[in-house]
Amino acid sequence: MTLTSGADMEIVEYLYSAEKEQREVVKITDRLPELSFEDAYLIQEKLIERREIDGARRVGLKLGLTSRAKQQMMGVHEAIYGFLTDDMLGFEWEPIDFDQLIHPKAEPEIAFMIGEDLQGTSVTAEDVLKVTKYVAPAIEIIDSRYLDFKFTLADVIADNCSSSRFILGSKWMKPDSVELGQLGMVMSKNGIVAQTGSSAAVLGNPAVSVAWAVNKLGDAGRGIKKGDIILSGAISEAISFLPGESITVQFAELGSVTMVCKSGK
Repeated sequence: MTLTSGADMEIVEYLYSAEKEQREVVKITDRLPELSFEDAYLIQEKLIERREIDGARRVGLKLGLTSRAKQQMMGVHEAIYGFLTDDMLGFEWEPIDFDQLIHPKAEPEIAFMIGEDLQGTSVTAEDVLKVTKYVAPAIEIIDSRYLDFKFTLADVIADNCSSSRFILGSKWMKPDSVELGQLGMVMSKNGIVAQTGSSAAVLGNPAVSVAWAVNKLGDAGRGIKKGDIILSGAISEAISFLPGESITVQFAELGSVTMVCKSGK
């Protein structure tokens, strides 16, 4: 199906207001069951442009469905991507405000800090590593706007892949100083281990995931830019959290990152 301009802007406002008002909404495909991935990415792009009108600035990308097992479960053969904006960036010393969110979950990630522009359709993991200035531990806060966190793949693409917040750890390392494809990870909530995993879960190596994103953007004549931050994909299942709780992600060699959640009420 092909959306009309009026229909796609109506969906953009529907999703944007849900985020701003911290409320769940019924997924788009309940009304438009044949929503294509192409139209979903078009809605996503216009959703980011809507954020930019309100003063947000793009600072990078986030990858989703980077696990082969999850792709098979969803019946797809490739990852998905969304955009990060500067108003999503959080800091370890600054608690996340639960009252600005709907039903958030935390995911462990490895962040790539890009030092040079990169564009193309045959970009490799090695190409990505050449332009990566640093890698760092990160936590992504995903917060779908959809009721009960349930959606189809087209729905989540349109909703900018559930992007909400992300926190970077303070230890940044050169990519050639750490074995990115074999990093063990432990994610704890309130000091209790909640998830363990390995960076190999991200398409075998997180740099492969970033290369996929560059090639996907390259199909549309776009690329990644110097200064971009790329969240390469979740290393384990996401976990929910509530006000007063903390999440720590610890990587072998790469260090740790911690998020604390508060209530503004």
